[in-house]
Amino acid sequence: MSILLEETAPRDGLQNETRLLPVAEKIRLIEDLVACGFQRIQVGSFVNPRAVPQMADTEEVLRRLHKKPGVIYRALILNERGLERALGCGVTHVGVFVSASETHSRKNSGCDVEEGLRRACTVVRKAKAAGLSAQAGVMNAFGCRFEGRVPEDRVFSLAASLAEAGADELCFADTSGLANPLQTERIVGEALRIFSLPLGLHLHDTFGFGLANVYAAWKLGLSRFDGACGGLGGCPFIPGAPGNIPSEDLVHLFHAMGVPTGIDLEKLIGVRHFLEATFQRSLPGRYGRSP
Repeated sequence: MSILLEETAPRDGLQNETRLLPVAEKIRLIEDLVACGFQRIQVGSFVNPRAVPQMADTEEVLRRLHKKPGVIYRALILNERGLERALGCGVTHVGVFVSASETHSRKNSGCDVEEGLRRACTVVRKAKAAGLSAQAGVMNAFGCRFEGRVPEDRVFSLAASLAEAGADELCFADTSGLANPLQTERIVGEALRIFSLPLGLHLHDTFGFGLANVYAAWKLGLSRFDGACGGLGGCPFIPGAPGNIPSEDLVHLFHAMGVPTGIDLEKLIGVRHFLEATFQRSLPGRYGRSP
């Protein structure tokens, strides 16, 4: 079974960074990631630029980007205004998420979970009506840094509503970085039992459990995972929850087990070096780290 990896560095990876990358550098990052072999890349988000300044130029990035046939260039949207902006610059694949945490939902989206779900379902339906592919997901599916445990039946109920709205695939996100392998095994196993849609995981590596969680899910048959080159990223609305799984470590895990990903690992290390030079610091990815 081959692995399908979605690279999130241009979106989730950059949103926590204080240094704003110019459009040309963002385009270089995206094109270099495509050259590594990624077939799915999150290129940006259509959110309030005052809340996430790094994403203020997503329209320009998408208009100037030379898109390679066969590659999915995904943009994250939160509401109908975001969908209008996405349609205005030719986006064909969108991601729509709702938080399972009331506190995080208010911080991230400015509304409670019920309203967040209503907005997300509306966006999914309108995106599908416009001919777009829609990935939908649940944030804080494994727990919340503000509220602690999140009831799993709430997570599955939210996912079911998104599926009913017409989502093409579902993603469960460990936004707070609290997941552990036994919990991952339990939630993924139940999700595979409940849903017939393709399922993916967006896991953070806050406490170093990221690859163990990936392995637990993969053993159950899951094959879609998000990563960010170098381990960039995290939610800007959750203090102390930095870091996606470094894509190079994710690729190395599967290659070491003889599982193909289609990603050129050495080229990916070159992208990490570019990011380290850009942000003038070492990134947490382990594979290929200089001695």
